[in-house]
Amino acid sequence: MITKKTIAYTISAILTILIINTKSMAQDHKIYRIAKITVDPAQLDKYQAALKEQMTTAIAVEPGVLSYYAVSDKKDATHITIFEIYADSTAYQAHIQTPHFKKYKETVKDMVKSLYLEDVDVIGIAKKPGM
Repeated sequence: MITKKTIAYTISAILTILIINTKSMAQDHKIYRIAKITVDPAQLDKYQAALKEQMTTAIAVEPGVLSYYAVSDKKDATHITIFEIYADSTAYQAHIQTPHFKKYKETVKDMVKSLYLEDVDVIGIAKKPGM
């Protein structure tokens, strides 16, 4: 089970790898979403392959899909957290209508035991230059 402490550490770690830009954050229309997924252990490898294919394709062909960070719990690899950034709500709505996203959803529908989506606001960003 994912604990609040694990979630807090995951969110904190992910946010620290983003760039600080106070001015643009004030006018930020980006969509920041966290997906918390539990995968059937017997299908974990297949799930990870489908996820990587979807993420790679979306980044390559969709200008409004800005980044994905997918991580798994070190103690239970079936608990996956994905931090997603979209240019705006229009980009997100377009993304969920793409053939590659629909293929992903169809492929993983029997692999995913639970899914929780949470929209979040960025309250701070820090990262090393060149990261």
